[in-house]
Amino acid sequence: MDKDSQEQKYFKKALSDFTFEMASGGAIRHLADRGYTVGEIVKMLDFPTPYERVGDLVRKHFLETRVLLLDEPTKEAGPEKYEYVADYDEYGRKSFRKVILEERREVSSCWSEKSFDQKKFGGLSQFLKEKCQINGEAFCYVSCRFGLDLKRDPNGFEDLLSLLEPLERDYIMGIFSERRILYHQLNHRMGKIVVRLYESIGYEGYCYFIKTREKIKL
Repeated sequence: MDKDSQEQKYFKKALSDFTFEMASGGAIRHLADRGYTVGEIVKMLDFPTPYERVGDLVRKHFLETRVLLLDEPTKEAGPEKYEYVADYDEYGRKSFRKVILEERREVSSCWSEKSFDQKKFGGLSQFLKEKCQINGEAFCYVSCRFGLDLKRDPNGFEDLLSLLEPLERDYIMGIFSERRILYHQLNHRMGKIVVRLYESIGYEGYCYFIKTREKIKL
């Protein structure tokens, strides 16, 4: 490819990304924050947008807001509090603007490691609920290997998804497409997914409770 063709390709991509951001970027992030899955968001957009592109943006947004982490949360910043505000131009067209309410703050963690013991801690659902109440959901994470399982064992991954509710399956498929382990906040949705899989087939992974400095192996 000659230089002019390469520059034209980059220009077209930049223009496409800019158009996509102006038309749908803010709306996608806003809907993701409200708990909609990638599949639901695709159906709600005014402009037809590929599922994969919406998934890429949601995943990137979750990484920026620390709903997802690429690395083990050994030293994490506290959550940035924000909201998206709708603005309208002179023609009535809507866009979303991010407003920061509280900056992130650093929290250090030196883990106390142990394995989850059903007899000692009771049911996993109640255990996670209590830990999230003590630490706050934003300071609780669970390791997720869904992307690895999808690539390494597609049939086994389909069997795993069959144990989940439809919206839970769509949520997993929408954001865990990369072949790597990711760390997801233990919010209500992810907590239900982990408990359902643990009680069905035995979920393998780690839970991280940052304020109490606990790393629990499942």
